[in-house]
Amino acid sequence: MGPLAFKQEELFTYGDYRNWTDDDRWELIDGVPYDMSPAPSPRHQLLLAQLLRQFTNYLDGKPCLAIPAPFDVRLPEADENDDQVATVVQPDLSVICDRSKLDNAGYRGAPALVMEILSPKTAQKDLTIKFVRYERAGVPEYWIVDPAARNVKVFSLGANGRYGEPSVYPEASHPRVKIFPDLEIDLKAVFVE
Repeated sequence: MGPLAFKQEELFTYGDYRNWTDDDRWELIDGVPYDMSPAPSPRHQLLLAQLLRQFTNYLDGKPCLAIPAPFDVRLPEADENDDQVATVVQPDLSVICDRSKLDNAGYRGAPALVMEILSPKTAQKDLTIKFVRYERAGVPEYWIVDPAARNVKVFSLGANGRYGEPSVYPEASHPRVKIFPDLEIDLKAVFVE
């Protein structure tokens, strides 16, 4: 049974999360469960497919991987064991370059790049709670794809460990991926409908 059967003020860990038996998808951020149901819209999934295609084409034969949700990314605070980790998220797209952190449960640590596609149900969480958590975990690049505004905001981690002002790219642009300077994403192909 999922976390809604428990007291709302109770905090959970990855050890609890792994034992929930309902069919809903959940994220756990700083011990607080967030329901990810219902499934994303077709528009959301088409945007994800276009982004995934561009990343996987570029990464073919390279050491990094682009992995779409559902895919668990555990973000430990320090060296706690997996059962004690209080944050496990499912970014829409994760780019991972350190394969030693990849295991059968997903990924442990900060991916090189995380992407979230905004939807009415998750936008506030993506823009605030997950933003802060990705920053704290040290995710170098955080992309927020906004289907309604038809743009992408790219946040880069500064030397101070904080995200600065985002670079905003409209649908007809070709933003460069900072972790791969020779990769440009064709947003016109992403926002095609």
